[in-house]
Amino acid sequence: MKQRTLAVVSAGLRQPSSTRLLADQLATATGDELERRGVQVRTEVVELRDHGHDVVNHLLAGFPSAALKQAIDTVSGADGLIVVSPIFNASYSGLFKSFFDVLGDDALVDRPILIGATGGTARHSLALDHALRPMFSYLRAVVLPTSVFAAPEDWAGGNAQGTLRGRIDRAAGELAEQVSRREATTTADPFALTASFDQLLTGD
Repeated sequence: MKQRTLAVVSAGLRQPSSTRLLADQLATATGDELERRGVQVRTEVVELRDHGHDVVNHLLAGFPSAALKQAIDTVSGADGLIVVSPIFNASYSGLFKSFFDVLGDDALVDRPILIGATGGTARHSLALDHALRPMFSYLRAVVLPTSVFAAPEDWAGGNAQGTLRGRIDRAAGELAEQVSRREATTTADPFALTASFDQLLTGD
């Protein structure tokens, strides 16, 4: 059986958080789709509110804390990503952007990513296409066609089992398809030698 890893990045600032709720539902749906395709998945969640101070310190000093380094490695080494941000002032949160600013330049190249967002009004859904999608395209990730936005009304009156549920399932199917048909991600060892000892000794 194939084995793949899924990283879930949630930028919700409160607990409980509708952003985390959406991230969890996307992760569960994607995991179910992968299992139906014969893929065993390990899901790891990165809750950005737990790393807020460390992200700022890394931007200032250039060195991550041990906890932030683990979060960065989780995201960089995943076979697929689910990223969800609350929308503030018609764009992603500052914490969300800052976290992806401290990733390596090539960390997300050719990585399939499902983007999602939450906001106080459905009008904020436009931020998915004018803010999140361009950012991850710039980072050379593979942004899935279906993005998922959840407004307060999406959680009320049974809508979570209707329209929103349909978008979640469609996006999860797209991510599962991308992750299952790709080779597993390999992370380069930063301490690995790129030349033999003979080459080092001879200066070649």
